[in-house]
Amino acid sequence: MLTVYVDFKSLPSYLALKPTLALANRYGVSVDWRPFVTWERDIPQETHDAALSKRHHEVRMASQRSTDLMYAALQGMHLTYPEIATEANLALAALALLKGDKTAFVQETFDAYWQRHANLNDKSVVGSLLSATGFDLELSAASAPSVMADVQSAAQEAGVVDAPCFVIATQLFVGRQHLPWIEECLLAELSFQ
Repeated sequence: MLTVYVDFKSLPSYLALKPTLALANRYGVSVDWRPFVTWERDIPQETHDAALSKRHHEVRMASQRSTDLMYAALQGMHLTYPEIATEANLALAALALLKGDKTAFVQETFDAYWQRHANLNDKSVVGSLLSATGFDLELSAASAPSVMADVQSAAQEAGVVDAPCFVIATQLFVGRQHLPWIEECLLAELSFQ
């Protein structure tokens, strides 16, 4: 089994979806999708010129977004960043509580956020996504913070620091750029079985 930590508001997580599913299908392994809340990290301030530091941060963010959108286009995805980025904690809490194959929910939820800019903290939106993918789960917005605090803590204790994060046996790989190496590790694991 391949464990993959994702955050629905993380474009790198979304960009890892298709290649991860292709890898899993190629080797007949299941994917255990798990939630992980990401956040934008501050760039350390090493200068006394606040305007220069702010501009450096803006340039890095614009460059990262441009690169991510280029990779999205290479996968045939025509998407834009939402004008207002929202959290996805309710949908992530739902992912944490689902049993069985969560792939349909993961795919539909990523598409909802990145294609339609759906609010994944809205109970009716998440309920529709669950229903559309065959899940019957009653989740309250009040319980989501508790669920996510537990899940986030467990993931961090396991060494997860960002999403996407892939786990094979005891090895963690942060970022989709490691998929070729992950494939080698997966092949090694399968050969031992």
